[in-house]
Amino acid sequence: MGLSGGIHPRQNTHLAASCFPSNHSCSEIINIMRASIKRPPTPDAEDERDREPTIQEIINIKLIESGEKERLKDLLRERLIECGWRDEMKALCRAHARKKGRNNVTVDDLVHVITPKGRASVPDTVKAELLQRIRSFLSSTAL
Repeated sequence: MGLSGGIHPRQNTHLAASCFPSNHSCSEIINIMRASIKRPPTPDAEDERDREPTIQEIINIKLIESGEKERLKDLLRERLIECGWRDEMKALCRAHARKKGRNNVTVDDLVHVITPKGRASVPDTVKAELLQRIRSFLSSTAL
């Protein structure tokens, strides 16, 4: 007789494994369960409502409500195309796909590989122009 009223301990792990609709091994399931125990508590909705919004959240809301965020995104897109940044990123993606094999590359993989290079290669003039537009918006908006 096993530990849980007639079921052998090995059967218990198979029982636990059958509760998960995936191909996880028993050790993976145990690790998942352990990780969920260590997870920080979920914040209460009440706590979330009581806190004051951060200045960053307030600015973001103002940018969205005014339509300025979309205008800034359009400006950024336009400037990146003008300076050849977009074509450079396309070339990097194609080179990565050729290197790994077209069928072995996912969008997530491309994002992971290309994002640091893309951020680092945005021209300083484009960053400065966007920053100036944001500063102008903030100075003209009563926060």
